[in-house]
This record gives sequence, C-alpha cells and structure tokens, in this order.
Amino acid sequence: MKIDGVESTTNRGKALGGIYFCIRNLWKVRRWWPMVQEPIFPLRRRTSRIKTPEGVWVLWTCDGRDEISQVRDLSLGGLFVETASPRAVGATTVLDFLVQGGRISADAVVRHLNPGHGMGLKFTAVRNGDRSQLAALVSRLSRSSLF
Repeated sequence: MKIDGVESTTNRGKALGGIYFCIRNLWKVRRWWPMVQEPIFPLRRRTSRIKTPEGVWVLWTCDGRDEISQVRDLSLGGLFVETASPRAVGATTVLDFLVQGGRISADAVVRHLNPGHGMGLKFTAVRNGDRSQLAALVSRLSRSSLF
C-alpha cells in the first residue's frame, strides 16, 4: 500500500520483522554470552606457582649427569630451577628435594627454557608417599610467602 508515494506497510513489516527476529533469537544470545566473557585460550597452569625463598634447592639428574639447582618457584604441577646448563625441551629428569620431613622424589620433563636463567619442569610422576610431602611443602611455602 502506498501512502503519499511511500510503501508504509512493507517498510513497517520489515522493521517489525527485524524486531521479531531479534527477540526470537535473544535466547540464543543468552546461551553463548557467558562463553564470550571467558578467555578463549585456557590457562597454561592448573596450579599456581609460589615464589620460593633462597634456601630451596633440588638435586636433579638428566642424561646421567647430576646437578644441584636453586628452585625459583614451585607448585603441585611443576617448578622452575636456576641452571647455567639447561637441558633440551622434552628431556626427562629425576628430582630429589631434601626437606624437613625427609626426601621428596619425582620425575619431570623439561617444558620450557629461559636461557641464562634456567628451565621450567613439569612433574610427570611423584612417588605415592611423597605426594603428601610435596603438598605440605607447597602449603608451607605459600604461607611463608604471605608475610
């Protein structure tokens, strides 16, 4: 229908159809909106790392060579050790911590290198009895880092 040369019903129909379309699909927006609010890429670490004090050291063995290194940070998932001679990414290591409660043994893999500073290691296995001691060490260090 033309009123004064303008097709009013057609334009009004398109406008109302667009509004109807938006309202009809609003429920879809509510479903995916929370996903937009979250980061696209997952966080790299599952557990947060704690900066360690100067006195935390680890004996580690890789490729038949033993080294003693200072631990810079530690978590239940891994650690960062200072070393002048880091191993290649993917190399496996055996770790031994000497702590108040005894010894904590674990296997780890080199995940990343920071040349001139050290390397990041991810725990691949922690001995059954040592898992609770590792958790206690991380807990103690986290409490001491708060002060």
